[in-house]
Amino acid sequence: MKIRKTGITLLLMLTMPLLLHSQSENVDLVMVYKIKQEGSRNSKMEELAFGLTDMTGPRLTGSTGNNRGNEWAKKKMEELGFQNVRIEEAGDFTRGGWDNLKTYAAMTAPYYANFACNPVAWTGSTKGLVKSEVVLVDVKSETDIEKYKGKLSGKIVMMPSTSATPYQINFEPLATRLTDEELKALTKESIPAGRRPGGGQPYDMAAMMAQRQLRTKITELIRSEGAAVILNNSGTYNIPGSNGAGYTAGNPEPVAELNIPLEAFGRIERLLKNNVPVEMEVEIKNNFFASPKVYNVIGEIPGTDKLLKNEVVLLGAHIDSWHGGTGAADNASGCIVMMEALRILKALNVAPKRTIRIALWGGEEQGLYGSRGYVSKYLVDQSNNQNKPDFDKFAAYFNMDNGSGRYRGIYLQQNESVRTIFEEWLNPFNDLGASTITIRNTSGTDHQSFDRYGLPAFQFIQDDLEYWRSYHTPMDTWERLVMEDLKINAIITASFAYNAAMRNEKLPRKPVTQQPGGMGPGGMPPGM
Repeated sequence: MKIRKTGITLLLMLTMPLLLHSQSENVDLVMVYKIKQEGSRNSKMEELAFGLTDMTGPRLTGSTGNNRGNEWAKKKMEELGFQNVRIEEAGDFTRGGWDNLKTYAAMTAPYYANFACNPVAWTGSTKGLVKSEVVLVDVKSETDIEKYKGKLSGKIVMMPSTSATPYQINFEPLATRLTDEELKALTKESIPAGRRPGGGQPYDMAAMMAQRQLRTKITELIRSEGAAVILNNSGTYNIPGSNGAGYTAGNPEPVAELNIPLEAFGRIERLLKNNVPVEMEVEIKNNFFASPKVYNVIGEIPGTDKLLKNEVVLLGAHIDSWHGGTGAADNASGCIVMMEALRILKALNVAPKRTIRIALWGGEEQGLYGSRGYVSKYLVDQSNNQNKPDFDKFAAYFNMDNGSGRYRGIYLQQNESVRTIFEEWLNPFNDLGASTITIRNTSGTDHQSFDRYGLPAFQFIQDDLEYWRSYHTPMDTWERLVMEDLKINAIITASFAYNAAMRNEKLPRKPVTQQPGGMGPGGMPPGM
């Protein structure tokens, strides 16, 4: 009998934690049903998408469009009944304000061809309409620079192509969903070094830095020589890319700089290399102005539990975009999903124990300015790495910034303690394809600002769709949005937010592993 009692006691000791865990994560399926019904039958996704894309336009950090987007988001949050809505300063922005007012470029000889083009943000204007021959700067090392001295004044100058290999036909589909095999592989912890989870090619950081240093030398020559315009090879499918110069407000305006797509760049380059002179006309008008701050747009549903109401479950996405399109996939999609998730909960009159807060971050593309500013203001004194009072009240953060694709699961950011919790939270959505949980880190967006301090911060796994074709180009417009996917994402986000706000304990945290030099947990540069 004694042996038997010992066996029973041991069995109870082994099973009790499982029983307690099961009880603590007993997902409210009635609430999940209500969230699904509200999110599918009464969705405001199309309305929100129109407002933050077509209505407000591009939202480059520090631009007039960025301010317009912030004001729209604040007004919409107030209309939806969120509380404590505000546009909140997140920190200084050294590049200042910049708007593009006019852009035109065409080849006029040996024949006329109008080119799709996009100015480089924070570069200057031309002196009216510039008509000039085009000079190709064929530089492979610093020693090649000398031969162009005295030859570039007033000229339209083509920079060396940053692509080491010529364009090749791609027989893969332009838009893809993650296959079962890819999702299964994602659950394995090891990944190829330097590869961004979710797609893309490995980064060769040494080659990238060498290319940047050479380009800097060339740009210095072009500026000192008084060239009129710089042309860059950027983009494909006759779609120019979007990017920005490393400008600091108050410095002299950089030379006017223009991105043209591979097809236009390649045509001009081949003509020049075959000794056929090329002439172009270019007109660019940009406006620099004082706008030294980055702002976040914040709203919330206040908590109701007298002991837990000051703890915060945070939902976030970045509201800034590049200037070519309307920033639909990157990242209006994340913003409207988070707004819709909170709208769903508000429409259901939920009374969460903890406060559920939404934050639309500014300046993500330039280095996570908005989310880092929030962490600095509320959570961690970054001058001495000392925690602030709200650090212990931080319950969870959920982020979306991988385009319009459907949620397929979630990254744990190496936080094994939340695995079984998220498994139960995802169970009601397995039939929608959202069931994958991976221990891996993912990087390049705002959850890093929290994760680096050990706070429970997570990014959802999403289908890539046209991620690598449309991001940071004028193609990033309403047409990139897949409304049915976004509705599902909002439903899952609302459920996760509700679960995090209602459970007895905050989500478990992982030990702090400080990252050096502003690099993300995965070793990737921020602002991707």
